[in-house]
Amino acid sequence: MKHIIVIFFILVIFTGFLFDSLDAMSWPSGNAVLVRNFGSNNRGKPVLGMVFAGGTDVVAAESGEVIFTRTNNAAEFAASRLPSPLGAWAAVDHGDGLISIYSRYANEPENNLKNQVERQQPVASAGISGWSAQNGFYFMIFDRRERRWINPAMIITPMQETRPVQILSVELRNAQGVVQSRNLTQGRYTVFVNAAGGTSRVPAAIVPGQFALHRIVCSVNGAEVGSLNFEFVSARDGVLMVSRNGLVPASKVYAYSPSFEAADVFLTRGQVTLEIIVQDITGSSRSVINRLVVN
Repeated sequence: MKHIIVIFFILVIFTGFLFDSLDAMSWPSGNAVLVRNFGSNNRGKPVLGMVFAGGTDVVAAESGEVIFTRTNNAAEFAASRLPSPLGAWAAVDHGDGLISIYSRYANEPENNLKNQVERQQPVASAGISGWSAQNGFYFMIFDRRERRWINPAMIITPMQETRPVQILSVELRNAQGVVQSRNLTQGRYTVFVNAAGGTSRVPAAIVPGQFALHRIVCSVNGAEVGSLNFEFVSARDGVLMVSRNGLVPASKVYAYSPSFEAADVFLTRGQVTLEIIVQDITGSSRSVINRLVVN
């Protein structure tokens, strides 16, 4: 019995440390609007962070060491011979391999940006640089030990929910294209889901944003056949990989913008129930059930 109690307290302590680390960071702006979240489908490619529009200050999400800064001036372009898609950007090391990256902001970083920054200290000013078409900035979190981009919503201060998850469309495709009928022929199909996380209000700014998606699950007759997760995007030999029943190329999952390729299924003859469950980072979920006849 004593051993069980000791194990229980160890688990409680470990869980406490885990949640402390997950809620460690704060929002990188007090007045910018979150317009595109991690994992969303941007014309066939995954968004690797949070895209903010408008606002003024870009602030450090957590204390750390400034390990890189780059301005967007002509001299640096001439030296590198390559324009940076991130434009003006800075990277802050928070230890344990975790790095926050602030980019596509106004051309020059803060003049007083030293080797160390404190939580909520200004890093730069929102603006336009790099591959950006609007005033704002781009925020990412990278785990260099695991070589993957982390969904910032997993380790940032939670938001207040104002509207739940949305399932915008579910499509089945086969070799002939999109299937419009609920009467299908036996064979292999790909399930495409267009979904969005619930809407929210960022605590510091009280402006609308959208929760990042966390998981899309596809089930056929009650058996799970596909699970697409949005916790991270990995880099393997120069190829972006996402988690869908194991790591698969992001180019496959994100091919049909704005939908996600959530599962490949083989449907056999008979009555078939296809269920799609979408969950966002807060745990809010929504499901849709399609009843099909397979001949």
